[in-house]
Amino acid sequence: MLQCWRHVPRTGAQWTSRAGGHRGFLDTARTSHLMKGMERLFGSSRVYRAQPVKREARTGSSWLRYSGRLWEKCFPVCASQNRLLASSSPSDPVEIHKRKLALWFSHLPNEEKQFGGLFSPDTMHVEPLILEGPPGENVNPLTGRETPGSVHRSLTVGELFDPDPGWDPEQGQNVVLYGAVGTGKSTVVRKLVLDWCSGSTLAQFELVVPLSCEDLSLQSRPTSLQALVGRMYRHLRHSDHLRGDGRDVLFIFNGMEKMRLNFSIAATELCSSPEEPLHPGAIAVNLLRKYLLPEASILVTTRPSALDKIPSKYIDRYTEICGFTNIDQQRAYFTSRLLQQAEGQPGRDSRELLEMLYLNLQRESQIAAACFLPSYCWLTCATLHFLHFTDVKAPIRTLTGIYTSFLRLNFGGEILEAAAGPNQQGISLMHYVAKTVGKLAYEGITCKRTSFTKEEVMEKIGKEDDSDEELRQLAVFRTDILSFFLARCVQSSPAGGMGEIRYVFTVPAMQEYMAALYVVLGEKKTVLEKLGKGASEVIGQASDDLTTLLNVLSKFLPLRVFAFFNLLKMFPRLYSRISGHSNGKIGKTMASEMFKTEDQFNEDVLDQVEQSVLGVQGPAPLERQEQESFELFPIFMGGLLSRGNRVLLDQLGISIRTTAVVQITRTLKRHLLQNSQKQMPPEELVDFLFFLYEFQNQRFTAEVLGSLSALNLSRVRMTPLKCFVLAAVLACTPPRHVLESLDLSSCSLTCESLDTLRPVLLRCKTVNLQCNNLGSEACNHLKSLLIDSACTVQSLHLCDNPLSESSARSLAEALSESRSLRHLSLMNTDLGDRGAGELASRLGGNQGLEEINMAYNSIGDNAALQLLDACRANPTLNTIHLYLNELSESGKHSLHSRGLGHGEVGRVKVLASITQGDELSQDWELILNNIRSHATSWNRERVRDNLQRFLQELKGARQQNRSVWKKLSFWRVQRQVAEEIRKLEKGTSS
Repeated sequence: MLQCWRHVPRTGAQWTSRAGGHRGFLDTARTSHLMKGMERLFGSSRVYRAQPVKREARTGSSWLRYSGRLWEKCFPVCASQNRLLASSSPSDPVEIHKRKLALWFSHLPNEEKQFGGLFSPDTMHVEPLILEGPPGENVNPLTGRETPGSVHRSLTVGELFDPDPGWDPEQGQNVVLYGAVGTGKSTVVRKLVLDWCSGSTLAQFELVVPLSCEDLSLQSRPTSLQALVGRMYRHLRHSDHLRGDGRDVLFIFNGMEKMRLNFSIAATELCSSPEEPLHPGAIAVNLLRKYLLPEASILVTTRPSALDKIPSKYIDRYTEICGFTNIDQQRAYFTSRLLQQAEGQPGRDSRELLEMLYLNLQRESQIAAACFLPSYCWLTCATLHFLHFTDVKAPIRTLTGIYTSFLRLNFGGEILEAAAGPNQQGISLMHYVAKTVGKLAYEGITCKRTSFTKEEVMEKIGKEDDSDEELRQLAVFRTDILSFFLARCVQSSPAGGMGEIRYVFTVPAMQEYMAALYVVLGEKKTVLEKLGKGASEVIGQASDDLTTLLNVLSKFLPLRVFAFFNLLKMFPRLYSRISGHSNGKIGKTMASEMFKTEDQFNEDVLDQVEQSVLGVQGPAPLERQEQESFELFPIFMGGLLSRGNRVLLDQLGISIRTTAVVQITRTLKRHLLQNSQKQMPPEELVDFLFFLYEFQNQRFTAEVLGSLSALNLSRVRMTPLKCFVLAAVLACTPPRHVLESLDLSSCSLTCESLDTLRPVLLRCKTVNLQCNNLGSEACNHLKSLLIDSACTVQSLHLCDNPLSESSARSLAEALSESRSLRHLSLMNTDLGDRGAGELASRLGGNQGLEEINMAYNSIGDNAALQLLDACRANPTLNTIHLYLNELSESGKHSLHSRGLGHGEVGRVKVLASITQGDELSQDWELILNNIRSHATSWNRERVRDNLQRFLQELKGARQQNRSVWKKLSFWRVQRQVAEEIRKLEKGTSS
């Protein structure tokens, strides 16, 4: 957070940071670009002041002046704060320091803005458990973690520097706060600094100086303590606190494991003057020795593996941060985030989510164990926010992006071990994690397993033939990092005793993410592929160097020598082909994992993610298959190839080459085009669409979806996120692409869902919205859709929705203006006589409708005849369904005779019953199939009564007929109707 600017070539106008005090130079052409970069880096947390500086050009002298107005234009928030500080700030440098520290440490990363932007560190902070006590041996997470005993005393952040009876008041205190990755060390430091700035804690210190050990480790030039602090905090350059005895000063060294400290006198000379230049590591050592400013206090945060870098004789108090050890802390954290809405008022949905999450935590589920670490509490909140509070107007968020951002927040800039020298770089921690933990995750997915024995973990994480350096790195990794990804669990024994201790990923989705990262990075290689790049470069350089020599010696060498070296020149191309083949295999792996047959009967992956966080409410589900299915695995692979995630991975020290992405994409597209032609179950289709959304490649998505003409998402719970994903991926296709059909029946749609899906619905010919509990408000949305000039909907099914008279009025108004609609099905929508009358009043104005289904709507004889007359007046309407209504026999006869009309004028086919007098209706199969397809969602008693009425009509018509052939036809239909009645009575209607 507190990084100082490093060397900038002096080629332009000079600028000064009022916050940091460092003076650099900006090139004129790059001023705007750099200011935007600083804005992204610091947000509104730093204030800059431009100074006019004279620059001598080679061809003459010119003046380049940058006024404050330029900065106010680029940083309006900073400029207003700058004016406020300039007008009201006192001359006391400590007060300026407090305000600027509060400004810097209040700045939140971009990942926090997804929760609404109303948060501050004060509202979000939940105090973790901090225990005081001597550290034991470095605990290996594979051997278990000891439960804190009574010898450990819990502390708050404000009690870290409370004096013990044995402490010397004339000497400052050295306190070490240690904890594994994800326990919240940086969050505690930020809260401590902010509380000091506000005066609520650590009032015994007049000055607090936070220092980043990562920045200090990168500085190679010797500097004095006073100059070091003055460079980072310009207003403290001439502070008396660093010249006196330092009694009221607190130094905070955050992340001490990133520095190589040496406390031997031979390696680090003694220094007691704050003005004497030393290397930053030597300054830290002398401060901890109490040789430099002995009255000053020091807080050091570090990982457990780095505790032995500081001799225990220099430490007055060891404190361990243990995370959230009880459910109340976890619930307080979730409450502070999930109950914050855009309007500032907690919504009902948020409270319901919080209660469901709390119930799942009480069950001692895996998510409860994961939320022991505050970092995983953040991941849980981010996932829930992604699943339930997706905003169309918000920036694009993907599940892969959330997990990548989560790792960047915890491991951004982290190295496995401090570099040996100032000019050397340590090993990227995330790259090491991808190769070790990713390998374990991938092997588990290959074997369809989510738990591992200690021996399996040890085998995948380390090797017996590792060098001493690798073994040392492995020890650091096991102590500090491994428990972040793996947690212990005890499997129940068949005999009822203590089961075997196994290890699982802290959250199930993390296994699939790490396995996807392992594959996409190409770590799953053969020996030849691993040697390919290095051997290719060596052989290529050798062949180039030898070419010149061979040209000189060509007259003395035989031809077979030239053939040998020409073969060497071919090796780089050979290895490039091997690399391309490896990337092609990654694409094949993604495609094969996407269309696995054993995953076809699972719930879609978004519902699975939600259940893993909130648990399963209500009756217990059916037992899952014996083998685990990993449906997030291919989705994460696609998401990791997107440009946004590759940028984040690059910040973690993991680079995915663009050429590799192109090769993978080419192979993947070929296989997806082949598999997308197959009829996928609705749940698998959702996963496929979600994969395309995570991939974030518009051209790729357009080419793949261009071959799809129908989407069947029936019985999928279409949450706001799924609607957003469907609209987002179909928006990638060209405007001319129109879907033949979109089945959204029984999808729990809402008005908000229809609003999100509006661009999709406009480009569909057949839309099925039956069984969605849509009412009058939804009909207003549909009216706006149907009268849109860009609407291509020709067939609309609204069966089994509770429509009302006002709904019928909205649909009637839509019919009078719609030009695309040809078929409208309003079967079993409770319209009644009034609803039928509303439709009849507007049907005459329609110019395109050909068929309307008003069956099973409690319509009487008069309303049915009125509706039929309106249909006859319509020039295009030729069919109306009126069966299963409250029609008398005389009413049916009148409808049939009036529907025939005179000649071809006003002729409308009326489907009112299975029989027409003593004849069998030509459309009896259509009527019976419609009843059969909707019977599961209807009132069974009412349907049975209507079918009984059909049965009586068939019996009467069969008895009146003398033709044996016709009698057999009536008997066959009568048997099918009786079979439907029998199924309804048993409650197993299909």
